Amino acid sequence: MRRREFIAFFGSAAAAWPLAARAQPPPERMRRIAVLMPYAEGAPEGEVRVMALQQGLEQLGWTIGRNIRIDYRWGADDVDKIQAATAELLTLAPDVILASSSRAVATLQQASRTVPIVFTTIYEPVAQGFVQSLAHPGGNTTGFTMPEATVGAKWLELLKEIAPHVTRVAFMFDPDNPGPMQSSHSVEAAAPSFAVEVVMAPVHGPAEIEAAVTMLGREPGGGLIVPPNSFLLNYYKLIIELAARYRLPTIYGLSFITAQGGLASYGIKTSEQFRQAAGYVDRILRGEKAGDLPVQQPTKYELVINLRTAKALGLDVPPTLIARADEVIE
Repeated sequence: MRRREFIAFFGSAAAAWPLAARAQPPPERMRRIAVLMPYAEGAPEGEVRVMALQQGLEQLGWTIGRNIRIDYRWGADDVDKIQAATAELLTLAPDVILASSSRAVATLQQASRTVPIVFTTIYEPVAQGFVQSLAHPGGNTTGFTMPEATVGAKWLELLKEIAPHVTRVAFMFDPDNPGPMQSSHSVEAAAPSFAVEVVMAPVHGPAEIEAAVTMLGREPGGGLIVPPNSFLLNYYKLIIELAARYRLPTIYGLSFITAQGGLASYGIKTSEQFRQAAGYVDRILRGEKAGDLPVQQPTKYELVINLRTAKALGLDVPPTLIARADEVIE
């Protein structure tokens, strides 16, 4: 069941380009695209993003094996792996590189200030120094951002609406990634309004994830917020399993986790950013400069609720919330 209550993504890459220019067929000579992915090869979310990118490129006239080649590097989720993958990809002399983590963008910029970089799902690119401004990025980098930090308060609001008994909420994050921490501030600011205590839960790996969830689950009234983060996405199955074991209502920042058994999610559809990134890749391959293409922010958010998981946790999701959801998994 799907409903629309949010406005569409503003200024998609394809729509922003004059129709006359888009109608022109791409050059037939082979162009090379490099993609740096934080997921392990075969991970469901990674495959969805790859499909969205390739479909977006095909719609713009690019065909793998005819006029483009795409080189992927998977599992680049720590500094050493990202540096190795970056070195490999740059030796291939790509025309443009697509990356979807702050570590990857930082490493790529250190390695090259000339190869165009298109990022997706990045927090605060100006604050992180990746671009000069959203409207005029400058340099060799542009792309698509994660939601603004104020989304944290919305996660808390939805969690309390689904599970009113929650009084203590852990905000789980990777301390090496400054992006998700921005949304934690809005969670803390909203906490008094919902009579909730917020606990920061920095984690570096599965052992710390299990320890944090176990500690939270020892007392009644616990709940969990898991923001979008490439590092935590590699452990989403463990988080879902632990949340079920300790009966912890949990809200996530990415919808695909809800489809895999998470309770609820509120955030952007990341595959759509990859489809839009195809539009920027296309424009760069046709001669435009990355630094001239404005960084785009999301304006559409999806609320997804898994009623099977809610039932397993003994939660009765309010009908009014179900009516507002973009997708309900029954």
